[in-house]
Amino acid sequence: MAPGLPTAMDRPHFIGIGGAGMSGIAKILTQRGAKVAGSDAKESATAEALRALGATVHIGHAAEHLADDASCVVVSSAIRPDNPELTRAAELGIPVVHRSDALAALMDGLRPIAVAGTHGKTTTTSMLAVSLTALGLEPSYAIGGDLDAPGSNALHGEGDVFVAEADESDRSFHKYAPEVAIVLNVELDHHANYASMDEIYESFETFVDRITDGGTLVVSADHEGARELTRRVRGRAVRIVTYGEAADADVRVLSIVPQGLKSQVTAVLDGQELTFAVSVPGRHYALNAVAALAAGAALGIPAAELAPALAAYTGVKRRLQLKGEAAGVQVIDSYAHHPTEMTADLEAMRAAAGDARILVVFQPHLFSRTQELGTEMGQALALADASVVLDIYPAREDPIPGVTSELIIEAARAAGADVTAVHDKAESPAVIAGMAKPGDLVLTMGAGDVTDLGPLILDRLSQ
Repeated sequence: MAPGLPTAMDRPHFIGIGGAGMSGIAKILTQRGAKVAGSDAKESATAEALRALGATVHIGHAAEHLADDASCVVVSSAIRPDNPELTRAAELGIPVVHRSDALAALMDGLRPIAVAGTHGKTTTTSMLAVSLTALGLEPSYAIGGDLDAPGSNALHGEGDVFVAEADESDRSFHKYAPEVAIVLNVELDHHANYASMDEIYESFETFVDRITDGGTLVVSADHEGARELTRRVRGRAVRIVTYGEAADADVRVLSIVPQGLKSQVTAVLDGQELTFAVSVPGRHYALNAVAALAAGAALGIPAAELAPALAAYTGVKRRLQLKGEAAGVQVIDSYAHHPTEMTADLEAMRAAAGDARILVVFQPHLFSRTQELGTEMGQALALADASVVLDIYPAREDPIPGVTSELIIEAARAAGADVTAVHDKAESPAVIAGMAKPGDLVLTMGAGDVTDLGPLILDRLSQ
């Protein structure tokens, strides 16, 4: 058995093994020598990638999928209590482990960097994973999205650094004990779990308190929520390094110069001026790279070596990912589902696209988020030249009476946006293709299955 594999997890069973977070942990455990099994609701490239590593993946949830000799059952907060495999685990007396506890166990004995924040976690974690790999440091990592191929969201490396995305949505990031923690921003989201900004701040404060003795908090100096968090944790037993364009930032960003679908960033760290390339468009992604730079420096990695290595990151699936071009129209996939993310991605595309029209196919994600932020989502869509808005993707939630995508559409039209409602997702490729002209950019936007529309839109454009 490989070193670092917790004994209780030598034969784990994952319920929902194909999920972004769950599949990464399953992959690392497989690479460390565990006999991994699990189930998922549907077949996927991720499931096939896990099988290629030796994991057993069942499709559908059924009690008989759980082996009697499983050492534990791993679940996420999305698994409902009546899941038949969870019921069977209780009957057999098999321990149930939350995804965050499993990830925390994998980080034990290593030098963890935990990346937190309402937005930008996946990108920043990916930037660190790719750049540290480019430097030959062989990090382990667990990311909430694939880098370039199904199953590329995690890796067991031989080095002593473990980079992990730290999810605040269900407070699971309280389980980690990082040497370096990044907080990119702090906003109200995940309304089913947080009732107020005070609860959000309290949760992030708990996360900061989990940083190990002598560890470092890297936190944005630009984002007001992050600045408030910094004010709240000043004086605690943690070194604080702020970064950003603010004049009082410890790692000061002097300039971000757009260069097509890339940026050139100049920053000052410990008195050293560094200019380096960021191979994805947008100011927010450039600032994510500076956060990664500051975190690496906090671990003792020379900034002059890490800065150019950051250019090795060329994007992660669903984060402004180019899906293709047809009839002179480029189709790009965006994971943005919160108004701040939507605004940032649309502004990035506007800066990169010049005079090109930007068309959006937006799928709202979660009834609770739409209820609380539907107006702001609609206002964000006003940054596009025209938008198609689909019905809400429910994910783990049940419908909320009166909460539909019409809340977003009304707000968008009030902000002067050109918006078309499409209730049958299958009709949207034809609708958007009918709107598009050569030179346009089409964004499929949202955290649900709107990503599947990219190839269908390209096919329709080609006809």
